Amino acid sequence: MMAKNKEPRPPSYAISVVGLSGTEKDKGNCGVGKSCLCNRFVRSKADEYYPEHTSVLSTIDFGGRVVNNDHFLYWGDVTQSGEDGIECRIHVIEQTEFIDDQTFLPHRSTNLQPYIKRAAASKLQSAEKLMYICTDQLGLEQDFEQKQMPEGKLSIDGFLLCIDVSQGCNRKFDDQLKFVNNLYIQLSKSKKPIIIAATKCDECVDHYLREVQAFASNKKNLVVVETSARFNVNIETCFTALVQMMDKTRGKPKIIPYLDAYKTQRQLVVTATDKFEKLVQTVRDYHATWKTVSNKLKNHPDYEEYINLEGTKKAKNTFSKHIEQLKQEHIRKRKEEYINALPRALNTLLSNLDEIEHLSWSEALKLMEKRPDFQSCFVVLEKTPWDETDHIDKVNDRRIPFDLLATLEAEKVYQNHVQHLISEKRRVEMKEKFKKTLEKIQFISPGQPWEEVICFVVEDEAFKYITDADSKEVYGRHQREIVEKAKEEFQEMLFEHSELFYDLDLNATPSTDKMSEIHAVLSEEPRYKALQKLAPDRESLLLKHIGFVYHPTKETCLSGQNCTDIKVEQLLANSLLQLDHGRSNLYHDSANIDKVNLFILGKDGLAQELANEIRTQSTDDEYALDGKIYELDLRPVDAKSPYLLTQLWTSAFKPHGCFCVFNSIESLNFIGECIAKIRAEASQIRRDKYMANLPFTLILANQRDSVSKNLPILRHQGQQLANKLQCPFVDVPAGTYPRKFNETQIKQALRGVLEAVKHNFDVVSPVPTIKDLSEADLRIVMCAMCGDPFSVDLILSPFLDSHSCSAAQAGQNNSLMLDKIIGEKRRRIQITILSYHSSIGVRKDELVHGYILVYSAKRKASMGMLRAFLSEVQDTIPVQLVAVTDSQADFFENEAIKELMTEGEHIATEITAKFTALYSLSQYHRQTEVFTLFFSDVLEKKNMIESSYMSDSTRETTHTSEDVFPRSPRGSSLDYNYPDSEDDTEGPPPYSPIGDDVRLLPAPSDRSKYRLDLEGNEYPVHSTPLNCHDHERNHKVPPPIKPKPLVPRANVKKLDPNLLKTIEAGIGKNPRKQPSRVPAAPPEDTDQSDNYAEPIDTIFKHKGFADDIYAVPDDSQNRIIKVRNSIVINTQGEEENGFSDRMSKSHGERRPSKYKYKSKTLFSKAKSYYRRTHSDASDDEAFTTSKTKRKGRHRGSEEDPLLSPVETWKGGIDNPAITSDQELDDKKMKKKTQKIKEDKKLKKKTKTFNPPIRRNWESNYFGMPLQDLVTSEKPIPLFVEKCVQFIEDTGLCTEGLYRVSGNKTDQDNIQKQFDQDRTISLEAMGVTVNAVAGALKAFFADLPDPLIPYSLHQELLETSRLVSNVKPTL
Repeated sequence: MMAKNKEPRPPSYAISVVGLSGTEKDKGNCGVGKSCLCNRFVRSKADEYYPEHTSVLSTIDFGGRVVNNDHFLYWGDVTQSGEDGIECRIHVIEQTEFIDDQTFLPHRSTNLQPYIKRAAASKLQSAEKLMYICTDQLGLEQDFEQKQMPEGKLSIDGFLLCIDVSQGCNRKFDDQLKFVNNLYIQLSKSKKPIIIAATKCDECVDHYLREVQAFASNKKNLVVVETSARFNVNIETCFTALVQMMDKTRGKPKIIPYLDAYKTQRQLVVTATDKFEKLVQTVRDYHATWKTVSNKLKNHPDYEEYINLEGTKKAKNTFSKHIEQLKQEHIRKRKEEYINALPRALNTLLSNLDEIEHLSWSEALKLMEKRPDFQSCFVVLEKTPWDETDHIDKVNDRRIPFDLLATLEAEKVYQNHVQHLISEKRRVEMKEKFKKTLEKIQFISPGQPWEEVICFVVEDEAFKYITDADSKEVYGRHQREIVEKAKEEFQEMLFEHSELFYDLDLNATPSTDKMSEIHAVLSEEPRYKALQKLAPDRESLLLKHIGFVYHPTKETCLSGQNCTDIKVEQLLANSLLQLDHGRSNLYHDSANIDKVNLFILGKDGLAQELANEIRTQSTDDEYALDGKIYELDLRPVDAKSPYLLTQLWTSAFKPHGCFCVFNSIESLNFIGECIAKIRAEASQIRRDKYMANLPFTLILANQRDSVSKNLPILRHQGQQLANKLQCPFVDVPAGTYPRKFNETQIKQALRGVLEAVKHNFDVVSPVPTIKDLSEADLRIVMCAMCGDPFSVDLILSPFLDSHSCSAAQAGQNNSLMLDKIIGEKRRRIQITILSYHSSIGVRKDELVHGYILVYSAKRKASMGMLRAFLSEVQDTIPVQLVAVTDSQADFFENEAIKELMTEGEHIATEITAKFTALYSLSQYHRQTEVFTLFFSDVLEKKNMIESSYMSDSTRETTHTSEDVFPRSPRGSSLDYNYPDSEDDTEGPPPYSPIGDDVRLLPAPSDRSKYRLDLEGNEYPVHSTPLNCHDHERNHKVPPPIKPKPLVPRANVKKLDPNLLKTIEAGIGKNPRKQPSRVPAAPPEDTDQSDNYAEPIDTIFKHKGFADDIYAVPDDSQNRIIKVRNSIVINTQGEEENGFSDRMSKSHGERRPSKYKYKSKTLFSKAKSYYRRTHSDASDDEAFTTSKTKRKGRHRGSEEDPLLSPVETWKGGIDNPAITSDQELDDKKMKKKTQKIKEDKKLKKKTKTFNPPIRRNWESNYFGMPLQDLVTSEKPIPLFVEKCVQFIEDTGLCTEGLYRVSGNKTDQDNIQKQFDQDRTISLEAMGVTVNAVAGALKAFFADLPDPLIPYSLHQELLETSRLVSNVKPTL
């Protein structure tokens, strides 16, 4: 019995395939297809199907295990599932007859019966018989799959009778049919199911097939299945039908005619082929191989299906065709690229039309081969054609194969190239002709649209020839030229009217009235009207010019690299290298110092880099400086080193100086901390008396990565630290990039160390009469205008060509020293060469003994700038005017030059100044003697100039308490107080308004800290806390001043007569204000806080002219003194010394005036501007306006004609500003005071806070309530969106984005342009990110109500108190 859980085996059937067999005589040249039918059924895959099976075998093969001496073959078995899902196993037997290849007779077998009887046998037996696969298997059975016939015997269950319906091979169909009839009779005796398989229906003969069908119809239950083993049509159907006849329980299959079955099979093949081709097309590299691709695709179902249906061979052929197509496509593209690149090559090699216009293509090829650039455009290959070489794979080689030029396509490109050159030549000629036509049309103005001009040129021949795009391009080019020229002329016009712009304090902002005045004057100029159609650009140029006037630097100079300051620095840096011998006398007294020990301090390897740079410039550690060789011992130490203090000072190494190098804010701060530690350590340990005085030098290293992007900020911060530490600062000279250090820097630093060594070591000089370089007898400033048509070396040649010329002190890159005998002694004269915009700050803040004012006689703007500058110079300072032109003949030949030279000479005559001319074509006028008389005049007036300067400095210091919020001096480089907003706390700009290297003397803020006592000694002045924020104007470090200790002088009754005169002169400079001396120090029993003034509330009320700003404490007589402009404390000691009497007498003395009051030319020029805009104003109105300006936020100079009282004009030119009636002024002041007090009483009743107005123009956007600027769809103001987008796109990495203030003029310009056009592009304006950030801050500052309303302030304060009182819980 069968095991209970054992599954039943599927039924097994054995089918015998029979048909015509025998010798060639019996069956013909080929068989009837029995083997192919069995092969296709058992192994249906295309790769396992063999179309050739032979029946002629050798005796050995016949006796092998596959044939096994039998006339039948075992094909193996197939497991088949029916439609009902029932599986069955079918064993396939082919009955044939094998022929001996020697005798061509049937092999002798164990069964000697004829084929008809053998084929009808129902039982077969053959021990160890192997499965047959193909003919190649015979004799090589071990190389193929070996599978034995089950149990060596089989029982046949049905017969498949094969009849060949094709034309046959030398065989008659009737004979085959007769043989089949006999075989059928024999098979029917076995009573087994029989099915006829009509084979080779793909080559079917119709009447053969009909005869077979007729034969079958005569038999009972005989079915005919039309098959084709080659195309695998109905093969499985015939076997399935026979199995159904053997097992009636199976469903009967539908017998489909051959043609229908063939169409179904072919559709299956076509679908699989399409899928496979799409799969193959994913391969895009024509270098791919079939082996690689087949391994990659072997698991893909589409690939497997196609391989099963069509076979690997066809698949490989399909793949090969695809690869060939890819290659041809690649070659086609390369050829197209070469043809497209050929015009560029022809433009490079054959660009001259005159050479090739009449050459054939072959002649042009020969010409190209001779060109030097031929190899860069073409490549000559050893093997041709190019598309069969490996050159097609060299994608990176863009050179064109030379053999490609032999094609017709290349010749056509050449012909097109020649025609293009001809047409282009004609086009260029017509464009130039059209350009000349436009130049002849006079009415075309800058900014005029093309549409307004086209009607005037429509009939022009050139216009008709060129295209619309070309005509617009030519007109655009013409417009750019005339616009650029108009802008240059407009800028030149602004310089010609320099008096309009230089009458206000440079830290001020022009008011609306001032802007109206400027427009009123300029509107009369044709150059102003020329930009009428470009009003925004004109306004931008004007604002840019005003911004430069108020904040002038060499970096923002409108002349760019032609700035006089830059050119002077470059020229002196190069020229004074050859004049270093002039400084050798400085070190004459320290000749015994041959070895210099230097300690180099830096962060992140900067110290080592500087040491390497110094060693590079040295020879065997010996450095040549000023004609002497020094042995250098360098000790670079990183600032982060924990052994910094121990390495600094050892018994074996005692430094003469320390170089501190930095290139970032972080490294600068770190160095500042290190220097503080070193000095603290020196003061505590007191190792050596020189240790505390170790000279430090700050050196700024260049930044290679960001070029000079952060240099202004670093320069500003470095100068601040140098000022604090009282040490030199060595800046990065021009032309250092991309190097970090410059030879000039190192020389400056070494000179500073040697000077400090000389001072600290107190080396006795063998020639005691030689002065230190910093002690100049005279300080002269030479001014020249940027962009003048002459070279800087021309105006410097009188000094540089002199043998007595030498370099100035280290750090003064724009100065030189002259040793000249003036009178009976040799004098040292310091010449500082500056641009006019840099000299303006020097004019007001530093001691200058004389000015050399240079102007070009070819340029009106140069004379205009000279007039504007000279007008504000004090008339006590000598002036030398210098006119520059080519030759003396210009005076007679050129009327404009003659006019300017005459004007200059006339001004010099009016102010009693010197006048001379420099000629570029003459050598005589370049000698130093040209200025000898001027130097003598300066020397004679030196004492008077210095006394006047000291009195001005004292008076300015006394007047610093004028405002509640003290403003910086005119030239302050460390703190810009923009008067547009009192709550604007933006940081300072990164550079000085007059340039980084301008330095003549310590700033007035330094000098104001010391005053002269009655014996001429200096003593410190103790100012009120409101004045403790004075800043220096320049970056350079002033020489330290050691004040004499204060000595109480209670009973001094005698004064030095000379000193008394000086004091009187200083006090007499301001007759309207008579401040007494501030006491040197408060009494010991007095609280220091008593000296502080009590500021009256000035925020929530407007100040009148006579309002008291400070309430000063009681003096010694218990009298309260209220002052506006200064703090006056009356002391009895002054009266005892007769001081008050001398003060009263000094009122009659003349205070220094300005040159504009001595020259009718200068005075009338300024007055003409004033009358143009104030012609309708009365004297009283003018007086009120001037006083308001003086007391308001836009303060000007005291003596500026546009801002001073009108009464000053009535005093005449000779002595204005000092002849006003004191009593008359007092009466007017009292009236004004009463009126203002009445107004203030009314204003006190309403304490409404109005934010300060930052703008000087009317706006319908800025200053509006926030709710008027937003909507529910756009809750963010458009201006805020534009600013934030610009900042995020360009400036998120900017240091001090909102802290560092941008250019105020740019900020106003942004808002003005936005007022005019809401779609303005900030990127197109070319403004800095700091200016945009400032404009954004100004937007919020101008809001009537803050973002957090005032109504919520109290609640927020209470909330903060609640939060602060909450105790944390664990």
